[in-house]
Amino acid sequence: MNTKQTIFYKSKWITPEKETKPEVRKGAGYLRQKFSCTCDKAVLYATAHGVYEVKINGQEITKGRLMPGCDSYDKRLQYQEYDITALLRDGENEITALLGDGWYRGCNGIDGVRNLYGSDISFLCAIFADEKEDDPILVTDENWDACEDGAILLTDLELGENFDAGKETKDWHKARVLDFSLDNLISQSAPFITEHEAFEGKLLQTPNGENVYDFGQNLAGYTSFVIEDAMGGEKITLIHGETLDENGNFTIANFQPGDRNKSGGIRQEINYICRRGRNEFRPHFSIFGFRYAKVITDIPLEKISIKSIAVYSDMKVTAGFECGDTAVNKLFNNSLWSMKSNFCDIPTDCPTRERAGWTGDAAVFVKTGTYLMDCRDVYEKWLANVRLSQHEDGKMAYICPKNSEPGKIAEMFSASVGWGDASVIVPWNLYRVYGDKTILSDNYEMMKKWVDFLGERAGKSKLKNRFGKNPYRKYIIDTGMDYGEWCEPGADVMKTMMAAFKNGQPEVATAYYAYSSGILSQIADILGKEEDCARYKQISEKVKSAYRYLVLKDGHIRSERQCEYVRPLALGLLSDEEARDAARDLNELVIKNDYHLNTGFLSTPFLCSVLSDFGYVDTAYRLLLQKGYPSWLYAVDKGATTIWETWDGIREDGTVHDSLNHYSYGAVSGWLLSGVLGIQYDFEKVRIRPVPDKSLKFAKGFYDSPKGRVVSEWRYMEDKDSFSYHFEIPDGMEAELILPGQEPIILLSGSYDF
Repeated sequence: MNTKQTIFYKSKWITPEKETKPEVRKGAGYLRQKFSCTCDKAVLYATAHGVYEVKINGQEITKGRLMPGCDSYDKRLQYQEYDITALLRDGENEITALLGDGWYRGCNGIDGVRNLYGSDISFLCAIFADEKEDDPILVTDENWDACEDGAILLTDLELGENFDAGKETKDWHKARVLDFSLDNLISQSAPFITEHEAFEGKLLQTPNGENVYDFGQNLAGYTSFVIEDAMGGEKITLIHGETLDENGNFTIANFQPGDRNKSGGIRQEINYICRRGRNEFRPHFSIFGFRYAKVITDIPLEKISIKSIAVYSDMKVTAGFECGDTAVNKLFNNSLWSMKSNFCDIPTDCPTRERAGWTGDAAVFVKTGTYLMDCRDVYEKWLANVRLSQHEDGKMAYICPKNSEPGKIAEMFSASVGWGDASVIVPWNLYRVYGDKTILSDNYEMMKKWVDFLGERAGKSKLKNRFGKNPYRKYIIDTGMDYGEWCEPGADVMKTMMAAFKNGQPEVATAYYAYSSGILSQIADILGKEEDCARYKQISEKVKSAYRYLVLKDGHIRSERQCEYVRPLALGLLSDEEARDAARDLNELVIKNDYHLNTGFLSTPFLCSVLSDFGYVDTAYRLLLQKGYPSWLYAVDKGATTIWETWDGIREDGTVHDSLNHYSYGAVSGWLLSGVLGIQYDFEKVRIRPVPDKSLKFAKGFYDSPKGRVVSEWRYMEDKDSFSYHFEIPDGMEAELILPGQEPIILLSGSYDF
């Protein structure tokens, strides 16, 4: 039973809806069927258009949530496999399925688009007993009972859930059969979305007299509550938001999309009507980004107990960090929480306004993400969608899977470097950690098409007239639209966009063309593709030369923007001498800026690392510890429990704007592990190269690598004005240790003190 045709060959897609009315927002759908079974083992296979829950004899078959997950459903739809043996009884059994809109036809993304993949909700399943692969004991067909009139009146990922606990499920009828292909079905490989941490709410009364629960942690998930001794018919509304406004009142204004949203905004709302007695509730098919929940009810609040529950893909935390500065510890924790909040089956940008699988976010964070959590399967599932979303000419959709209908703007920005380069950067970084060549081979054709597309862009350069017969002209990209250094402090985004529309962003675009073609050459070599290896190596070297011709004046970069130094240093685009000069100039620029960063989306992850790698350790630490805007610790000082989308998500006057839960700028936590602690993991070679500084007093942490736990710790000994070190290397690992000012030594498995 290893093909979808074998599993579902007798099953039919069925819907509980008597007819499809795409203009009408609906509640949940209900399906049920009885079956007999006497067996030693039974397995259920299931999937849905929409999201589903299944019970056998009234018991949930899994702790997984929001199944079958988020995909490009017209091209890829996961089915799940469950061992249901323990839930069965001899004789008659009953299976029930609950269906909601989910990503398939619910409100999607910032535009609130509905019916993105279809206007139906439907279900497909089969049960096999005792490994009899050719004879299912149950399939979905027209004999199932169905209902679309139950307690769940509205169920939507973004809008929320309306639930009438006193309403009985009624108007049962036979299910309607729908005709859909099985060709897009694929077995689930990513981990289930599951519940994790829970936080009790602290009740506040805001200045305007509203009752608000504060759970102390911004997260993605939902609230659950218990109401005791209800009379029946009482109502409670919970609205979920990330923050309080400048006056201390509850708000959801910071993540509202405005008029562009076709569903009236991101409501994140639960409306519940009690039944008599005890009421216990959590939403079935909604997920919110929030720290606070405003409660509107006539029920005495002492009768209500409420908590928030974090919901994300079932990934293990694989890193820890602690130092002598509590704000830095909070920064690390905030980075981890933003990752948890945005790894719900795919990596997304935020759990509120957009909930989109942005390629750029994934690319800038992947190296840090693989340190913080075991996220390989989530990234690989997402990459499958990225491959499916690539344009024929090689451009990359910048949101994968789609969560709106792409238009002309999407077509233009699908050429954006840094974002499209996720097709190369993400697989490459996964490979460097996990060492599995299939990660590269699965994505190789996608990478080639992207890099070749960049070559086409370069071939159309406007600069050919400016350079005349200069040999570099055909390797410089100065056409097309690129997001560039997104969210750069002090930059006028619209002005930058208009300038880019006319003249391109050749510094950024050419840099990434050189970088990705160079990586692709290495990948081709690993996969034994000799001709490709030579070709892309030659391209990369020529583009590097073109880049240096473009940005260097008398051998130096001349810019007031930190990003234009960070980028070539991080991507290895300069000669050794040029790199030393650029690092020196970057250091002076940071000092001139009073140790504030002014980098944006693409270069911020590398800022501290390039400074410390070139010996400017003091500057890197001053940047890290800076609390004035713009800085990482500015948000911490404002009480952040996650990473913000912008450097000033909460301004000095307390006004709030944009998302307060974006993981991208949390990529600095990768440097805390690989720089401050010095744990530099590559499956081929492990290096420990700590960069201590007495400003932190001490730093310690670990990384649970695929080869085992690596521990690094250092402490500043004030009486000796020096540092002590402690390292632990797991069995079977060999690590190169480089301490400041000392020659490298090899550490085998064991515990070491220096």
